[in-house]
Amino acid sequence: MQRLIIDTDPGVDDAHAIMLALRYPDVQVEAILTVSGNVGIDYTTANAQIVLDLMKADVPVYRGCAGPLMHRPGSDASSIHGSDGLGDMWFPPSSRKAEPEPASQALVRLANAEPGEFTLVTLGPLTNIAVALKLDPSLPRKIKELVIMGGAIHADGNTPNLSAEYNIYADPEAAFIVFNAFPAYTLVSWETTVANGISPETMEKWRAFDTPESRFLFQITRKVLKFLEEKLSTMVLYAADVLAMAVALEPTIVEQAEDHALFVELSGEHTRGQTVVDWKNRSGKPASARIVMGVNQNRFQELAGLPLHNQP
Repeated sequence: MQRLIIDTDPGVDDAHAIMLALRYPDVQVEAILTVSGNVGIDYTTANAQIVLDLMKADVPVYRGCAGPLMHRPGSDASSIHGSDGLGDMWFPPSSRKAEPEPASQALVRLANAEPGEFTLVTLGPLTNIAVALKLDPSLPRKIKELVIMGGAIHADGNTPNLSAEYNIYADPEAAFIVFNAFPAYTLVSWETTVANGISPETMEKWRAFDTPESRFLFQITRKVLKFLEEKLSTMVLYAADVLAMAVALEPTIVEQAEDHALFVELSGEHTRGQTVVDWKNRSGKPASARIVMGVNQNRFQELAGLPLHNQP
């Protein structure tokens, strides 16, 4: 059985990714760590609990960092995900309570209690992971696998710094710490996300399921789809966190990947938060990043629809 720890800032596609993890066979979600990102920490924590209620899942939620390591929080992604992070649907709050232990401490504790057991999937800014590394620099040796949604590998980002992807842009120092600490990790970038969007035809098939899960997804996704249509002139759904989760759960969907060194730009008026890939291996640095370049699109869309079916 695969055992997951999910670090996340729900967020519409984060919610969808959590739903997928909870429904994938032979997977146990051991903990959800929340972080400020798409919206503030109060909302991301509340949203994780709302998703767990929907899925009837008993998973502890650990509240994490409320802002970046070294600078004031910048603009969030509420214009895309809604002020509540779930499409401005304002669902009733869950009666669940977050665990008293901070997220970074919980990650260190879990990894030390059972080293080599957990796959860590990060779907938001890497602040919690950076803090955990300061608490325990040996953490990378105790994590079985790290899968990161983040980065714009060809400098075609989705933030005011045009070359940067949001999760890295939101806390570049945290990303710098994480990328330098882990000797190996899998990276699912923004450009790979755009190349593997979910078609309107597929979404119509999902709508026809008419389950509580599919209705929830379509409620929270309306605002995102409207944004994509108005700003990017596309009807395709870009589901970055769902793609990263699919790669973590079923690595065989990856059809093309390359191993390279990867760096984070910490300064520059237009480039802070940019991920710089050593495509020609000229730096002499270890090729620590396994960069996902292509996936089996049909299988990805099947996986993305998995949590929306009626369950036996």
